[in-house]
Amino acid sequence: MTWIVAGMLIWGIGWTLNIWLARRDRGGLLIPVIFGVTLLALWESAVRGFAISPVLLPAPSDIAARFAVSTGILWEDFVQTAIKGALTGYVIGAIAAFAVALAADRFDFLRRGLLPVGNFVAALPIIGLAPIMVMWFGFDWQSKAAIVVVMVFFPILVNTVEGLQAASAMQRDLMHTYAAGYWTALIKLRLPAAMPFIFNGLKIATTLALIGAIVAEFFGSPIRGMGFRISTSVGQLALDLVWAEIVVAAIVGSAFYGGVALLEKAVTFWHPSQRGRT
Repeated sequence: MTWIVAGMLIWGIGWTLNIWLARRDRGGLLIPVIFGVTLLALWESAVRGFAISPVLLPAPSDIAARFAVSTGILWEDFVQTAIKGALTGYVIGAIAAFAVALAADRFDFLRRGLLPVGNFVAALPIIGLAPIMVMWFGFDWQSKAAIVVVMVFFPILVNTVEGLQAASAMQRDLMHTYAAGYWTALIKLRLPAAMPFIFNGLKIATTLALIGAIVAEFFGSPIRGMGFRISTSVGQLALDLVWAEIVVAAIVGSAFYGGVALLEKAVTFWHPSQRGRT
């Protein structure tokens, strides 16, 4: 009962403080930090107060302790899944999607034929693709990178193709008036106008890349990787290690998305959506 009362008290204090900061338009990053801390405190107090089994839900303190003693394993899994699998596949998929988008923009028949196929492939479940890719490319990170390529390729392709059509007819006519050729108009007008669309696809692909790499490891991998560790640890009832891997995945995913968002802000500073942000 003491744990429950303490948790509710911390939650009440955090809630009141956030309301006070929000009403005065202050706090910035402090508001989500306070909110997150209060959630963790409520989680900890609920697990301790109701004596929930660690097999069902470990306490945050137990997860943090397991995280501290498992940094070597977590780092090895991070390199295997996030760097070799997700990041490699993301880069290859993004470059390939951009190149194909330029070809589709240049040749209308390719755009008309490829985009419907892209929408179809993007709807395919990863659990159907993963076993096939593992059989084709083996059990190591190469098969995970191949799955990531497939998952990120079409969202980036569709957004890039749509973005290249974003320039208005008046702007294109103005480029023709200046006797600008296809490549000049592409570089000077259409690519800058497409950047918000391109970055939208890149941001969507950041989450797909990490999810694809982790889930793909459930279908075969060497004795390392986030997905491998999660699946084996669940079988061993080591839920604290499972949650430690989830924490790593959450941090990596947030950092990946945030990095792309910062790059977008630097590249598309002229866009109204960026100018309107404080």
